[in-house]
Amino acid sequence: MDVDTRLLRSFVAVADTGSLTRAAERLFLSQPALTKQIKQLETRLGVRLFTRSRAGMTLTEPGRTLAARAPALLADWDRLLRETKGTADRAARVLRVGFMASAANEATQRIVAEFARRRPGWRADMRQSAWSDPTAGLADGDTDVALLRLPFPGQDALRVAVLFSEPRWIALPAGHPFSGRDLIPFRDLWDEPFVAAPPESGAWRDHWLAADEREGHPVRIGAVTDRPDDWLGAVANGYGIALAPESAARYYARPGIVYRPVSGVSPSRVAVAWAPADDTDPVVQDFVRSCLVTRPPQSEGSFPGR
Repeated sequence: MDVDTRLLRSFVAVADTGSLTRAAERLFLSQPALTKQIKQLETRLGVRLFTRSRAGMTLTEPGRTLAARAPALLADWDRLLRETKGTADRAARVLRVGFMASAANEATQRIVAEFARRRPGWRADMRQSAWSDPTAGLADGDTDVALLRLPFPGQDALRVAVLFSEPRWIALPAGHPFSGRDLIPFRDLWDEPFVAAPPESGAWRDHWLAADEREGHPVRIGAVTDRPDDWLGAVANGYGIALAPESAARYYARPGIVYRPVSGVSPSRVAVAWAPADDTDPVVQDFVRSCLVTRPPQSEGSFPGR
C-alpha cells in the first residue's frame, strides 16, 4: 500500500499542533482541504488516527504509533531527494550557491566570474533564501556553499571564511522624526518598534535587532517579515524601523524609505560558508578560493566556523 508523503506531512502537522486550524495555517491549506487529507489517510491505512472533539485533535493509539515514526521517515525522504538532486546538479556541472539578500554585494559578480575562470564549463546557480533560513539552504543540504551574514544558527558546525565587513545603518520611513539626521546614536532608537526576521532565525534575528547591544533594554517588535520586499513594505508603511547593511541603501533604495548611519552598533560581516565534509571537494574549494581572492583589502581573514 502506497501513501502520499503529502498526506503524512498533513498528519504530522495536525499531530504536532493538536488543531486542524493551526495545522492548516502552517501548511497554507484551507481547513476543509486538510480535513479531507486526514480522512483520506485514515481510509488508506484502515485505522482511526485522531479523536476529534471541541478541545482539538487527540491521537489514538495507532495515531501515536504513526506520529512516533513519521517525522523520521519524512526527514529521510527529504534527505534522499536533496542528495538525488545534488548528484544531478553535479553531473550537469552546476554548483548550488545559497545567498541572502544582496549576497556579497558588488563582489558577487567578481566571485562568479572567478569561479567560471577556475572551472570552465561549470555554472554557479545562485539561489536566494528567505530570512527564516539564514544558512541559505546549507544546513539542509539544499546548497553546496553559501554567501551569508554572520552570525547565524548552526554556524559552529560549518566552515566559515569572512570576506568583508560593513557598518549597520538604520532604515526609516521617510516621515520619521530622525530621517533628517546625519548620524543617529543607537540608544535613541531603543524604544522604537523594529521590523524583525522570523523567530526561527535565532542569532541572525537577534543580530539585526542588536539585542545584545541594548544594555538589557527590551526590543519592541512592530512586524515580522521573511523576505526583502515584505521588509521594505513594513518599514515604508511605518510598522517599524530596521537595522540594515550600509549597502542596503544601494541595493534596496525605494521611495518612502531613508537609510541613515548609526553609532553604537557593531558592523555586519559577510562570509562564505561550507560543510566540513566539503573541505576536500575541489569544486566547492574553487568557489571558496574565488571568494577569497576577490574580497576587498580590508577583509578580516578566514577561520573555521567551529
